[in-house]
Amino acid sequence: MRGDVSLARRLTRAITIQVVLITLAALLGVYLTTLLLENLLIKQALQQESIHFWDNRAKDPGFHLPNTANLTGYLVTENSQHTPAWVNDLSAGFHRLPSAMDLSMAYVTAQNGERLVLVFDAKQVDELATYFGLVPLALVLVLLYLSMWSAYRVSHRIFSPVIWLANKVNELDPQAPDVSVFRPENLPVEADQEVRVLAGAISGFAERLDTFVAREQSFTRDASHELRSPLTVIRIAAEMLLTEQELAPKEKNSVHRIIRAVQDMEELTESFLMLARESEQGLSPEPVCINDVVKEELDRARLLVEHKSVEIHASADCRLLTNGSDKVLSVLIGNLLRNAVNYTDAGAIKVHIKKGQISIEDTGVGIEKRQLEQVFQPFFRGSSMRNGGHGVGLTIVKRLSDRFGWPIQIDSTLNVGTRVLVQFPESHCEPLAADSGGIEKIATALPVNKS
Repeated sequence: MRGDVSLARRLTRAITIQVVLITLAALLGVYLTTLLLENLLIKQALQQESIHFWDNRAKDPGFHLPNTANLTGYLVTENSQHTPAWVNDLSAGFHRLPSAMDLSMAYVTAQNGERLVLVFDAKQVDELATYFGLVPLALVLVLLYLSMWSAYRVSHRIFSPVIWLANKVNELDPQAPDVSVFRPENLPVEADQEVRVLAGAISGFAERLDTFVAREQSFTRDASHELRSPLTVIRIAAEMLLTEQELAPKEKNSVHRIIRAVQDMEELTESFLMLARESEQGLSPEPVCINDVVKEELDRARLLVEHKSVEIHASADCRLLTNGSDKVLSVLIGNLLRNAVNYTDAGAIKVHIKKGQISIEDTGVGIEKRQLEQVFQPFFRGSSMRNGGHGVGLTIVKRLSDRFGWPIQIDSTLNVGTRVLVQFPESHCEPLAADSGGIEKIATALPVNKS
């Protein structure tokens, strides 16, 4: 692509193309000049000389043959004895002399049983063409080449500060950018005003970026404490309320909803903080078993279907391992499972793990085809969406899948169900334990409580 070519290479290419075009133009000019000399000058001159000779010979049989420094005439008759042997073999018309390395040629015409052979010696013409044609042309080409070389050197000196600036920008460390290299005293001597302005702008931008990074790190650190602490207090208080108080069934259900809401908020907060971090520091590079993550998230999802006639089934062909973080995978798979549970009132939710991918299929309300492309947009809520959600679950899932290279695909049919497929290209499979029997029915929901 054009954007992948460096500035210096483009400049060299432009100069080279110009040199080649000038050389081709010069060679074409020499070739056309040769044709002009041969066809327009030499041939026309020989034809005119032949006509002139025959006209004068008709008037005076003793008219002399042309004999100059460049033109020699031979008259071939039945009694000719002094003409060269090669002249006698020439037929009528023009002939390039076979031994000549120049424009020398012969022209043969015949009248009244006689043949006139005019031989043009172009050695002197070639010398004149060399002295007054090729030599000046060569000098002009040399001057053009020298001027283009000088232009290249000057252009290279002009663009070298820009190239230097691009290299320094490319070497900047985003985590700790050193903007001191862009100070006026550190710029190349040949840097002009525009380069200095550009360097100043980059320095200012890097300083502002550094400020933004520090602000983001401060926000992440503060939010990690300020948001988690109140949620932890609420969750602990709700759990203590369940164990220490005699509550009516309806009140217990309300406390359970508070605990589930706190868990959702904790996971949502963790997701936002994870996405806000620029780097992936703190994420374990060790392989994570997706089967274990799925089992843990299914245990959580079981609490969400206690009052629905929905069964959750899980199965696996192998133990699927991938490099990443168990927290990231929990957020991704947990959001998908909660979505499936939230929009499925009856039927089943099936989770299947096989080589390189995991699928989550439900028998819920489904999504309209025209809305499938919008489900990953922040705060999007389609016609079949329900109250209680934040509209960011699938957005978080999409951002995590893009960030870690886990492609996600959603197929859905309205009033039939939805199937989500998450691929893990760099994962690998291990055989299941002999006594595991795969992941079978992990959670079975209770029927709807009619009381």
